[in-house]
Amino acid sequence: MRNVEIKVIGIIDEAWEQWFNGLKIHALESGETILSGTVQDQAALYGIIARLRDLGLQLVSVNSEDVVAGK
Repeated sequence: MRNVEIKVIGIIDEAWEQWFNGLKIHALESGETILSGTVQDQAALYGIIARLRDLGLQLVSVNSEDVVAGK
């Protein structure tokens, strides 16, 4: 499992959370959106990035770290 935080230019409605594997969607007043939460693995992260690309959204940042058991 991996904790991820992805920031894109553009607004994504919270109704799309299921399409992004349950990541929480936070629209910012700046016109950017942050998706955050846990994904199963690196392949799932790449799948989400591909969906963002397919929507024509520009990536600002992607932060990802392994979930450490017991924390």
